Amino acid sequence: MVEIDGMKLVQTRSILHYIADKHNLFGKNLKERTLIDMYVEGTLDLLELLIMHPFLKPDDQQKEVVNMAQKAIIRYFPVFEKILRGHGQSFLVGNQLSLADVILLQTILALEEKIPNILSAFPFLQEYTVKLSNIPTIKRFLEPGSKKKPPPDEIYVRTVYNIFRP
Repeated sequence: MVEIDGMKLVQTRSILHYIADKHNLFGKNLKERTLIDMYVEGTLDLLELLIMHPFLKPDDQQKEVVNMAQKAIIRYFPVFEKILRGHGQSFLVGNQLSLADVILLQTILALEEKIPNILSAFPFLQEYTVKLSNIPTIKRFLEPGSKKKPPPDEIYVRTVYNIFRP
């Protein structure tokens, strides 16, 4: 749940859409909004694997890292590499930062924490990640001591289990 503007919002996608609309991260027209939404949905499929990773049994975690890497390298990254190469712009949609960029950057950075060279075969995604990471507001957010949450640790996993355990 997120409390914002006097509302209590639930559901990840509703929260994302509200914040994206509020901060002009959802495109300039219906076509851009649709592309952004399509890219976000696709990226969230990969991000969900990362989110669930800490909750797997230790024996399954390494197998899942291999699975995530394969999916990213074979299915997801080639699509985004082609988009960036094809239109020659700095962002996925239009020529301004969008929710699709934020979600893709979050996913790439989280994957790089587990698989440091995952972008080695994707020069446009490498350049894109550097550019986005250097946008002043994003750069501040990524710096140590910011409000960015650290990767889940044992305490976090245990806390989540205790909350949701019947």
